Amino acid sequence: MAFIDRVLEQPSYGWVNENGDLSKPKASQIFKEFFFRLNVFSNKKNWLSFTSWMMIVCLAVPLCFFIFKYFTFGLLFIAFAYSMIVMGSHGTVWYHRYCTHRAYKFRNPVWRFITQNITLKIIPEEIYVISHHVHHAKSDQPGDPYNAQGGFLYCFLADVNHQAIARDMDEQTYKRCVKLMQHTGQVSNSYLRYQKWGTLACPLRTIAGILLNWGFWYLTFYLIGGHALACTLFGAAGFWAVGVRTFNYEGHGKGEDKRREGTDYNQADMSVNQVWPGIVAGEWHNNHHLYPKSARSGFLPHQLDLAWCYIKFLHLIGGVTEYTDSKKKFLKEYYQPYKLAQIQPQPVLVK
Repeated sequence: MAFIDRVLEQPSYGWVNENGDLSKPKASQIFKEFFFRLNVFSNKKNWLSFTSWMMIVCLAVPLCFFIFKYFTFGLLFIAFAYSMIVMGSHGTVWYHRYCTHRAYKFRNPVWRFITQNITLKIIPEEIYVISHHVHHAKSDQPGDPYNAQGGFLYCFLADVNHQAIARDMDEQTYKRCVKLMQHTGQVSNSYLRYQKWGTLACPLRTIAGILLNWGFWYLTFYLIGGHALACTLFGAAGFWAVGVRTFNYEGHGKGEDKRREGTDYNQADMSVNQVWPGIVAGEWHNNHHLYPKSARSGFLPHQLDLAWCYIKFLHLIGGVTEYTDSKKKFLKEYYQPYKLAQIQPQPVLVK
């Protein structure tokens, strides 16, 4: 089997059914798998998925404080901006374009550390990065960890059910996973410790990093606006953490072909350009699947790309040394030929 076929832990219901098509589990099967893989008491190798969802549970507390104690329309606007724009753009900048696709390079680890921690830390890099490589290799095919054709729950709970790395890799395969994560700054487990914990990430380092990040940002928000602002922004981050799990279901047409001529130029999968994720997070998804290693995916004038704005700003001040920008290539290879075809007269058939 190829590396990409064996790098993720296959769910109990499998990637394919007996006919070789996508296995589409029932809701009961998905929930059963979800709680089985969250049970850290029966298997300590479930610690990373458990930690990821415990963060969401913890963030529900400040969200409740915001709603029931500190709510004002001003704070609601701040919460909206932080969850949709700040957290959304950071997810694109850090997890998507840097950690997975290496679309740009930092001058040194200091700039990388700043970018990594410029918002609340919510998603462990390992869960996102390895599985996202598989997603691009197998988009909308069996084995895609968040295949929209599997349904909403298939995608929404994919971080637990489908995105964990395999726990039975040989040493050479494991080293390839480590290599995929090296540029992110993560200090990965040795192969022996991987066999114990089932992850690249070290539990102590991971949890300590989350606590330090959360402690720094709560203190910062508190000093600016007291517990009201801190609870507002922590709650907003939790809201984003839940909402982002719906993105790939929507971003791949809810399992249907919703691509539009003149808008979605990539025909290799079902990804679509959506206006809202594009505006608030720079996630023009069809463009991204067309040029995944590009630091910019908003190629057209109306496609605002705030993630690209951050990367370009860092480049201007020296924090980023180089980047890949596929805008010119997109215009030359797709947009201009399409526009030219629209204005050329169509041949008239003579009977």
